[in-house]
Amino acid sequence: MNAAFPASTGAPLRLLLAAPRGFCAGVDRAIEIVELALQRYGAPVYVRHEIVHNRYVVDGLKAKGAVFVEELDEVPDGAPVVFSAHGVPKSVPAAATTRSLDWLDATCPLVSKVHRQAERQIEAGRHIVFIGHKGHPEVIGTLGQVPVGTITLIETADDVAALDFAPDAALAFLTQTTLSVDDTAEVVAALRARFPQIVGPKAEDICYATSNRQAAVKTIAPECQLVLVIGAPNSSNSLRLVEVAQRCGAEGRLIQRADEIDAAWLNGVAAIGLTAGASAPEELIQEVIDRLSTLRAVTVEQVVTAEEKMVFKLPRQLID
Repeated sequence: MNAAFPASTGAPLRLLLAAPRGFCAGVDRAIEIVELALQRYGAPVYVRHEIVHNRYVVDGLKAKGAVFVEELDEVPDGAPVVFSAHGVPKSVPAAATTRSLDWLDATCPLVSKVHRQAERQIEAGRHIVFIGHKGHPEVIGTLGQVPVGTITLIETADDVAALDFAPDAALAFLTQTTLSVDDTAEVVAALRARFPQIVGPKAEDICYATSNRQAAVKTIAPECQLVLVIGAPNSSNSLRLVEVAQRCGAEGRLIQRADEIDAAWLNGVAAIGLTAGASAPEELIQEVIDRLSTLRAVTVEQVVTAEEKMVFKLPRQLID
């Protein structure tokens, strides 16, 4: 038992553990790219932006020799550099190539798929309405795939009313991969109602991991008074999980580590839900269970709502 925490008190706590949870295939791939780059090139390997939105993961990679920078001009000439899982504007790899940097792209393939869709819609002569959160790295990367003025960002159904396209304008919509499934459906419905001719993707852009994790929370949250979501404050998919829990009637709280848990949160709580955003490793789940076990006797029930077997290929430079 961790001496920093008080001994268990109170009635047994029922803990519903969501599955799937935590790392997705895109995050697994991105972390592996940095680790393999360190093996191949030796330290330091530079990484533009956080490889994934999780401080624990980033600090672990720093300890192995990864150096995280915000912009490409912070990378020394001749050094290897990895682009984050969220994707980057086309200008970034172009600048890296101009400088003869040895670069690796860790963009999630499902984000890259949206990038290719954006290119195809522009080639077809359509203006893109992109549903996403302003300032998020994935959004910045996607906007940077097409010429300025050919894509418009909206966030909510209310934004649809402000669009000033002609009724018969050639339009397409795409979405960020980590949005709320329910909120996005509302925005898409508003777009289709106002612009019936708008073209959408053949398959949903919201990634399988985001959808699965939200569905798992929808299953456990109605039975819980409190749902803890392990994730970073800048993690879009983690924040959406908190919102899903709250919409199901539970109190949702975002935490990064177990030591953020306040014992008072458990007052009057008979059942607690636990999940993790797609960038949070399983170690942090166990850390939270251990912390809760010091506060109350805990019975853990894993609730499985989907099986995930997705695996993405690594860049050719690392497997040749």
